[in-house]
Amino acid sequence: MATVTLRAGESQESLLKRFRKEVMKERILPTVRKKRWFTPPSELRRLKKQKAIRKARQAQRRREGRESMR
Repeated sequence: MATVTLRAGESQESLLKRFRKEVMKERILPTVRKKRWFTPPSELRRLKKQKAIRKARQAQRRREGRESMR
C-alpha cells in the first residue's frame, strides 16, 4: 500500500505528486483495473493466447528486419 507523509513546509500539490509517483511505482492501478470485473478463466486463456500470438508476430517482424539489414 502506498503511503506518503506530509513533510514540513511541503505543499499539497507536491504531496499529491509524490503519492501519484508512489502508486505508479507500486503498479497499484493496473492491478485494481484487472480486478474491477470478474473475467472467467476461459476468457483469460483466450486473452493470453492472443497476447502470445501478437508477441510472436512482433518477434518474427524483428527477425526479418535484422536479416534484411545484413
